[in-house]
Amino acid sequence: MATVVRRCLSCSSIKRTLLCINRRTNPFRTTTVRALSSDLGEERPNFPGSRSKWTETLEFVQPDLYDGIPVYRVMNRKGEVIDPSYDPKLGEEKCVKMYQRMTLLNTMDRIMYESQRQGRISFYMTNYGEEGTHIGSAAALDEEDLVYGQYREAGVLMWRGFPLDRFMNQCYGNEGDQGKGRQMPVHYGSIEHNFVTISSPLATQMPQAVGTAYAFKRAQNGLCVICYFGEGTSSEGDAHAAFNFSATLECPIIFFCRNNGYAISTPTSEQYRGDGVACRGPAYGIATIRVDGNDVFAVYNATKAARHIVTTENRPVLIEAMTYRIGHHSTSDDSSAYRSVDEVRHWDSTQHPIARLRAYMVHHGWWDEGKEKQWKDDCKRQVMQAFARAERRLKPSWKAMFTDVYDELPDNLREQCEYMESHVQEYEDHYPVKNFAKEG
Repeated sequence: MATVVRRCLSCSSIKRTLLCINRRTNPFRTTTVRALSSDLGEERPNFPGSRSKWTETLEFVQPDLYDGIPVYRVMNRKGEVIDPSYDPKLGEEKCVKMYQRMTLLNTMDRIMYESQRQGRISFYMTNYGEEGTHIGSAAALDEEDLVYGQYREAGVLMWRGFPLDRFMNQCYGNEGDQGKGRQMPVHYGSIEHNFVTISSPLATQMPQAVGTAYAFKRAQNGLCVICYFGEGTSSEGDAHAAFNFSATLECPIIFFCRNNGYAISTPTSEQYRGDGVACRGPAYGIATIRVDGNDVFAVYNATKAARHIVTTENRPVLIEAMTYRIGHHSTSDDSSAYRSVDEVRHWDSTQHPIARLRAYMVHHGWWDEGKEKQWKDDCKRQVMQAFARAERRLKPSWKAMFTDVYDELPDNLREQCEYMESHVQEYEDHYPVKNFAKEG
């Protein structure tokens, strides 16, 4: 007796793909599975945690049995929509806003990267090549949905209206930084933009995000949580705990994996042997889709459909966005030591998400060379003005070292603060006190 599992070749769209997952059919190639049930008419095995049939064939499941999970896309590399029925038809205003946010992020990255190289700030991380994952996903969310970022999601905050001044203030750690200079640069956070402050250790945000999603479920507030992470983060133990808890507790959370090819210097080929990160979703009981992260419309459609699932059905969804990190991992990294310049140029010239969206807009008559030049000059001016303002501001008061942990300052910290104050007053000539604000 044999059962044939058919490949769902019709799953060219996010809608059909998710239906395929929901029906628990196999989205891969045609495969014949032998002797799945006994001729003796016995009932199915009732072992907890499996949905199996009996077999009398001794056969191991091999990791290369299936083709890879397909990558959902809307546009080709030229910015042409392949199937018009899946064009989200966002209109000129929203598409132009997407493009401007992506290019503004790109401009900020170039200026802040050079700022670090000149010794003006201590650290920076660019987002080159991954702008489509930020803007496409952010545009599909409700502004009240809570975001847990990793450290390369500045575009999500930019889409939500986080001002350039606050980006700069945080990177400079000046008196305008709401974190009062306590965090590394690019570790943004904003209560009013529903963006949880980023922390450096990998994957710590993932179980926290699941806990928040569970609270949302209990509150029945109709909102969801989105948790961003990289494929390198998926190797951390916290990632596996988060996946499992989200599925068993049926939480309204979107796990958004940016698979950019490298975990700092470690390529994906050395990180895991399976079919990327997406294949782990079904193993945990999570609806999953893989998308072209360089196609902003594919990311938008996938995130919008995922949000509908998690908010209406109270269950998690995993999105794996396939993209490429064009820039170095950070200003502490030199990627030329582990990848070729030709490899980077290939991705930059053929699959860049900004170029693809621009081609789409030009085709619709929404963008031209004149608008491009005017916008480039305008966004560079905006970034440079914010940059100059941040650089002129004082550093936070040193007294901020003692505050904001306790509601009322305990005696031991009060004594330390008083000692520090008397010390600075006595040896003021030895400290650059004029560079710091007087009060916290």
